[in-house]
Amino acid sequence: MKHLPLLACVFSLIFTCCNNPAQQGDPVKVWITKADQSALLELQNQDIRFQPATQDSGIVIKVDTTQKFQEIDGFGYTVTGGSARMINQMSATAKQKLLQELFGDKDGIQVSYIRISIGASDLNDHAFSYDDVPSGQTDLSLSHFSLAPDMANGTGLIPLLKEIIAIRPGIKILGSPWSPPVWMKDNGNSIGGSLKKEYYPVYADYFVKYLQAMEAEGIHLDAITIQNEPLHDGNNPSLKMVAEDQRDFVKNNLGPAFEKAGIKTKIIVYDHNLDKPDYPVTILADTAAAKYVDGSAFHLYAGEESAMSKVHEAYPNKNLYFTEQWTGSLTPFSKDLLWHTKHVMIGTLRNWSRIALAWNLASDSAYLPHTPGGCSQCKGALTITGDEVTRNVAYYTIAHASKFIPVGSVRVASNSDGPIHTVAFITPGGGKVLLAMNESKEAVKVDIQFKGKSIIYTFPAETILTFNW
Repeated sequence: MKHLPLLACVFSLIFTCCNNPAQQGDPVKVWITKADQSALLELQNQDIRFQPATQDSGIVIKVDTTQKFQEIDGFGYTVTGGSARMINQMSATAKQKLLQELFGDKDGIQVSYIRISIGASDLNDHAFSYDDVPSGQTDLSLSHFSLAPDMANGTGLIPLLKEIIAIRPGIKILGSPWSPPVWMKDNGNSIGGSLKKEYYPVYADYFVKYLQAMEAEGIHLDAITIQNEPLHDGNNPSLKMVAEDQRDFVKNNLGPAFEKAGIKTKIIVYDHNLDKPDYPVTILADTAAAKYVDGSAFHLYAGEESAMSKVHEAYPNKNLYFTEQWTGSLTPFSKDLLWHTKHVMIGTLRNWSRIALAWNLASDSAYLPHTPGGCSQCKGALTITGDEVTRNVAYYTIAHASKFIPVGSVRVASNSDGPIHTVAFITPGGGKVLLAMNESKEAVKVDIQFKGKSIIYTFPAETILTFNW
């Protein structure tokens, strides 16, 4: 009996620990970025745990993992030829450190999906294809085809891709052409024009040759789109390709060419703004074309994210991808952080997109390189000057997803309420992720509920947050 005071003390300690709110429930990590840049992907030093839910009050966000939607393929950027040039000019040590930060698993942002251009984009220093011949000549056998423009050691895209793949072997790569070789076009120019119908079979072979040549370099493309922004023919390079022409090219040429060559790379149509969902629908409505098509890709320079759900409702067996949105040199960090998080990261994912990609990965401080007539205001996610790296707004909008939502995660149900916007996921390992934002200029107290428990968290004004448990 002389041990009773000690036992009572032990039982009292156990009771106190079990009922201490800080010790109950699953721990939750919170990372935030504020529009005023006072916090940038900053882990909050707080002990936050789910507690038994009380009566709903104020803004309530409910996460429901029993309702599942699309699987996620990844998050990232377009690694343009200009991006490759800027990264490749860094010292070997600085370059490797940056690539580990972007693509590595340890302490990095774990970029899992990248887009590249097939030939030049407007963020190369000049326009080119992989089969350029002197003016007035053609190359129907594609005997002059070569990846050489992207192979240059020290500047080229392909050597950089090999380094990226060595760091993240499973990274998914999407290829998009800005223009075919100019000899295939009716205007003989890198800007605008249309693909001559007599060259449809040759252009299909061009895609096959490209994919086979990349495979020979150890670079597998998960998917291709047929034309970047097919309704924007004023860029350099660019091509006008209306929906009916893209449908016929897929149905009669590209799809059969892939089938014959045993190419498993996915074919994705459209790759342009959300104001024209009728474009991919025109292709998907043709069963002979649609059998070759994995899905549709979109940008958001016009239209609304809800258009993606309309395409999904019409063709639920076809996938959706969000492949590009730029950040401009004239728009402040605060505005881009909130708009891109609300519309690109949360909006497109809530409307069935399997990916969310920002535009250019890297540029210099003058937004170079770009082609004559190419984008002169496209701000890279990174600004690179020598070995110095400045992380811009697109770095953070993507990082708030890529670092926490791995490939194979599945979107689950969550709601948005007032100034609070959310999208939620369950990871392959069973973790839960809530990407959220407060667009209000005032702090907002939010009750986040999950499986009968909740946390009360005050969202700072104009802030994006990633909750992970």
